Amino acid sequence: MTLSLLLACIWAFLANILAMLPSRDNLWRRAYFLIAIGVPILGYVTWQNGPWVGLLVLAAGMSILRWPIIYLARWIRRAVK
Repeated sequence: MTLSLLLACIWAFLANILAMLPSRDNLWRRAYFLIAIGVPILGYVTWQNGPWVGLLVLAAGMSILRWPIIYLARWIRRAVK
């Protein structure tokens, strides 16, 4: 396993641990932190392992952080109308 995939697995484990902890702001600060850390890891995974593995890691990250993606899609849909 490459270093980038190891970092992606650690990111996923950290995301699951952070999701289990109680929060007053519905986990948004943690989501912003995970996005800020996850984007460079995703780039590193794609650079080191290729675009198909990068897409798989992207899909895994989107399944963990699905609410920011849903809100982004709603915002784009409102902006287009």
